[in-house]
Amino acid sequence: MRVFRVHIAMSVLLLGLADIVILYLSMVAGYAVSFVDISLGLATFKANIDIATYYVVAIVLALLMMGLYQRQFIADVKITFLRMLASFASAVFLLSIVFYIFPETRIWMSALLPALIVGLTGDFLARIIFLRITGIDAFKRRVLVFGAGRQAKEVAAMARQGGFLCVGFLPVEGTEVLVDEDLVLPYEQPLMEIVRGAGVDEVVVALQERRGRIPSEDLLVCRMEGVVISDFWTFIERQKGQVELDALNPSWMIFSEGFSSRSGMQRVAKRAFDIVASTLLLLFSLPVTLVAALAVYLQDRGPVFYRQERVGLYGNTFFLFKFRSMRTDAEKDGVARWAAANDSRVTRIGEFLRMTRIDEIPQIINVLRGEMSFIGPRPERPIIVSELIEEIPYYGYRDTMKPGITGWAQINFPYGASVEDAKQKLKYDLYYIKNYSLMLDCLILLQTVRVVLWPQGVR
Repeated sequence: MRVFRVHIAMSVLLLGLADIVILYLSMVAGYAVSFVDISLGLATFKANIDIATYYVVAIVLALLMMGLYQRQFIADVKITFLRMLASFASAVFLLSIVFYIFPETRIWMSALLPALIVGLTGDFLARIIFLRITGIDAFKRRVLVFGAGRQAKEVAAMARQGGFLCVGFLPVEGTEVLVDEDLVLPYEQPLMEIVRGAGVDEVVVALQERRGRIPSEDLLVCRMEGVVISDFWTFIERQKGQVELDALNPSWMIFSEGFSSRSGMQRVAKRAFDIVASTLLLLFSLPVTLVAALAVYLQDRGPVFYRQERVGLYGNTFFLFKFRSMRTDAEKDGVARWAAANDSRVTRIGEFLRMTRIDEIPQIINVLRGEMSFIGPRPERPIIVSELIEEIPYYGYRDTMKPGITGWAQINFPYGASVEDAKQKLKYDLYYIKNYSLMLDCLILLQTVRVVLWPQGVR
């Protein structure tokens, strides 16, 4: 389902609801332990429900930051437990700030400590149960695929990764069958009867050539009966969080839902978000910024900041600020290069700054000047953009939004260092532009914490 234009699986919503219940109950347990009396503990909880809510919100936000509502990040039990510890530690830090600013919201340590222990244990067990339940076919969304060719084969591959159950494929006469023949169903009765018999929740139309092959009447009957009908590209977009480049054509982009990020209210809201988020980050990161600047200077007595021309909104160029992480002669020949793994041009201090993303902090200046947004597609160098526009269709449409310090592509794909990587990142960038909302920006901002703490693909 969609919440504020963001696709969220029902199982994830249920997991979030379970966390909220567990955390409120853990606060009851905390007060009970503090008073050594369950009745007094419950009474105190009722009297301080607003304070308990701060505790719940802080932990749920921390869980979001660490990616603990995404199946791929909780598949490994040991890693999940480490992320849980990091989440609760982050929540305690957030609560400490709240308690300092608003002393009346403070929770006694005799109640907070046992509440944290109970909450950590309960939320961890909830994820173990979540993995077990969502791994059982009976609890998966049941999908019937109309088609058995190349697109249907891709749906089958996605089903093997989990998330939904592919109950079968309905082949179209005259087309090649590329899926497991054991899953091919005979299309000898009305589609609605097949749907009812297999308990189907969604029908995906996966045909490369639809003309004259789609059973419009049958699909309409299913739609009127409440069955979800999706075309292949919409299904892929929802499942992968990216727009497939093969789906792009002017007609699809004109009539497709979304691409409304340039509306007046959206621009005002995003600019306000940029100013608030950047100002807060600038204040909180000031001690780190000063230490980083000193370290860069002492490394080789070279300049602290690095200015580089990048492509911004509508192709206009600007100079991006970063802490210098390479030698001063890194591009003395004037040739732009992709950053490589274990790049010899990167200094020892620069390697640490890149790994921790501290080198990105000076870009806040670009955000406050209005040249960048806090969240958006990553800005590239003009010469590289020119090459990619030639190589990749629709690449130029990335600049219909301001570039960002972080973004949907950055939290879902490692550092890009080739044309093929640029294609993959473009899929995520176009998804972000198509489905932009402040809710999505908030989710990206929270997930950026995970990327910083667990670096992936840093170069």
